Amino acid sequence: MGSGHYFWAIFYFASLCSASLANNAKINFREKEKKVLDQILGAGKYDARIRPSGINGTDGPAIVRINLFVRSIMTISDIKMEYSVQLTFREQWTDERLKFDDIQGRLKYLTLTEANRVWMPDLFFSNEKEGHFHNIIMPNVYIRIFPNGSVLYSIRISLTLACPMNLKLYPLDRQICSLRMASYGWTTNDLVFLWKEGDPVQVVKNLHLPRFTLEKFLTDYCNSKTNTGEYSCLKVDLLFKREFSYYLIQIYIPCCMLVIVSWVSFWLDQGAVPARVSLGVTTLLTMATQTSGINASLPPVSYTKAIDVWTGVCLTFVFGALLEFALVNYASRSDMHKENMKKKRRDLEQASLDAASDLLDTDSNATFAMKPLVRHPGDPMALEKRLQCEVHMQAPKRPNCCKTWLSKFPTRQCSRSKRIDVISRITFPLVFALFNLVYWSTYLFREEEDETF
Repeated sequence: MGSGHYFWAIFYFASLCSASLANNAKINFREKEKKVLDQILGAGKYDARIRPSGINGTDGPAIVRINLFVRSIMTISDIKMEYSVQLTFREQWTDERLKFDDIQGRLKYLTLTEANRVWMPDLFFSNEKEGHFHNIIMPNVYIRIFPNGSVLYSIRISLTLACPMNLKLYPLDRQICSLRMASYGWTTNDLVFLWKEGDPVQVVKNLHLPRFTLEKFLTDYCNSKTNTGEYSCLKVDLLFKREFSYYLIQIYIPCCMLVIVSWVSFWLDQGAVPARVSLGVTTLLTMATQTSGINASLPPVSYTKAIDVWTGVCLTFVFGALLEFALVNYASRSDMHKENMKKKRRDLEQASLDAASDLLDTDSNATFAMKPLVRHPGDPMALEKRLQCEVHMQAPKRPNCCKTWLSKFPTRQCSRSKRIDVISRITFPLVFALFNLVYWSTYLFREEEDETF
């Protein structure tokens, strides 16, 4: 029993000693890291105002490689022509003044949280409207210095960027929004930005936008020349395709329904003036309200958009249906006036014939007169009836589909006002269907042709 107690006591003491040595080694390692930082960034040893040298210590421009990680795209505004994006922005360059001993590979990199301790590229976003850093819970930024002098700068930022849009094909359009990064003060003789090799731009998976879809993106260079020199510039072009299903449900189908409802007045009786007027005015006001609501969500532009063509033609059809009733009402009153005049003329002719017949009956007892059962061919009323029968009953020499279809209606309905309604029932739907065919074929094909991405 005594030897066993001694054994466990010795084992416990050895464990304490090894733990103490490990802690001391860690403390010494962290102390060495502090010494390395003081050695390379100490007072009088590093000046952050001087840019790094070029490749292999030459006097050429400093090379800074850029890569981005797009975390989210919040909003894309058509009215303000801008979009908001949150991204992780990274820069990497080599500063030979920051080389240090990695202690046989144990010290992989040094970490800083203050950007003013080392030289930083003067990059800015040229199409930025607003931007801010993220400081919750701690500032989302770090700087890593590697043993070979390579510096990695990473920060999370949110930006609101300008995005000039061409809305000629709205809402069947695609928009290209750019993210431009350039040097503010260093020319290409001192500083050059390059995209990181491999995959310079990454986008978070399952990126969802309310009314757009990010189809693809392209990295490119956009160096600019001014009076003070040439400045290095990088850009990312993001291609957004507008989701059409929203506009189909909210705009196109309701407009079609309003146009079709306005055609109901063609099937109402000509005497139903209040019903036809209220239907035409209601659909016209509803269509005007729909148009104004659409324009309120878009910026005022000097050119015609695809949605303007659609709403304008739909409004014209609704207004045309209201004008059609005005024409029908005028033709109906004109037909009624003509019918009254004909009736008066027939009454006068009948009265004159009756008076002449009475005169013949009382003429001479020797003369036997009797009214004919059938009117004389020269009788005006007989001629008028015969002409009407020839107009409505005589078949044309060449068959005509429209006339054949119209001849199926009774004679009373063959008035001008009724014929206008009958023709409108066919003409309006056919013209609207033809417009739809031209509209969709034109803008859908133009969408493919105008894609220059």
